[in-house]
Amino acid sequence: MLDRFRSDPGAFAPLVLLLAILAGGSAAILIRWSHAPTATQVFYRLLFTTAAVAPVALLRHRDALRAISGRDLLVSAVTGVILGGHFLVFFRSVDWTTVAAATTLTQLHAAIVPLGAYALLDERVSRRMLSGLTVAFAGVALLSTGGVFVSSLLGGPRPLLGNAFAVLAAIGFAAYTLAGRSVRQRLPLFPYVTVVYAMATLAVGVFAAGTGTPVFRPYPAREWLIFLGLAAGPGLLTHTGFNWSLEHVDASVGSAAMLGTPVVSTLLAALLLDEVPSVVTLAGAGVALAGVYFVATGVPGDNA
Repeated sequence: MLDRFRSDPGAFAPLVLLLAILAGGSAAILIRWSHAPTATQVFYRLLFTTAAVAPVALLRHRDALRAISGRDLLVSAVTGVILGGHFLVFFRSVDWTTVAAATTLTQLHAAIVPLGAYALLDERVSRRMLSGLTVAFAGVALLSTGGVFVSSLLGGPRPLLGNAFAVLAAIGFAAYTLAGRSVRQRLPLFPYVTVVYAMATLAVGVFAAGTGTPVFRPYPAREWLIFLGLAAGPGLLTHTGFNWSLEHVDASVGSAAMLGTPVVSTLLAALLLDEVPSVVTLAGAGVALAGVYFVATGVPGDNA
């Protein structure tokens, strides 16, 4: 199998995407299982992920690291701060609303990026993409209604605020994508994510210190396993696997495939957390994901 991977790595792209989807779908479950403060969970997810990618960058891409310009370093640092903020609001949204709502609403980043690219980078937006945006946000409205309904039955804490934080997480990830787009074209993957993850870790650490959140505490072994799981699964396998797969499949295929993440999260929540979404929530999630799919697979300039 190793010889086949070396000769034809693209043949393994579907498998890598599948593993990325499954790992990404576990994030919300691990967040719910943890009893540590939100900032602590985010800090260790980022710290352990940085520790995993940094040696690769230092050993295999030392020249690329040395060649980073001051401007690219600054943009990467700002991108890291944005990523840290994205994780903080996403983790909190999982605590406050249903897993189905939090994970689906966060996927709106795939629909927000084209709008940002149009506004900031003067990239064209097709009719298909505009139609997809309309469908996506209609699904968001329906999904939010379902989230409030389910939370009222299950005693959920703050469904509307949780949904709002999930949308903020989507906006944050879209900003992260747009901010790092130009730098990523000039830097290999590992040097780029090393700088971004390191800065995100620092930013979340500063936030935790400013809010008095305990980070350096002897947490139980169960919590450390969750932190490692967040880093190894959603942090490494999903992010790295997705970026690797884009070398072998079209971006539209990769983006559309990652829409399976909230489906996996919803199924796991039903099995492991006894959180069964309402029909309204499922319908809203389906409509929202369909809209995001149309946007993600829309070709600028296509007026069909």
